[in-house]
Amino acid sequence: MSQITLFSKNNCMQCKMTKKFLEQNGADYQEINIDEHPEKIDYVKRLGFTAAPVIEAGDVTFSGFQPAKLKEIV
Repeated sequence: MSQITLFSKNNCMQCKMTKKFLEQNGADYQEINIDEHPEKIDYVKRLGFTAAPVIEAGDVTFSGFQPAKLKEIV
């Protein structure tokens, strides 16, 4: 299983839903809040995303709360 990185923002409902899904499925993940780490915003934009959450796991990267894709990585 790849290391899962979750790029989140404050007051983001999809971020909260994604975190809850990962926790309920026992996933080991690292959360990076881009409101608290603005230096990561450029990295996320280089990945091609402008909205949180952004999930990165190995060669899989996607944005938004997507249960089907989350199931594939946990």
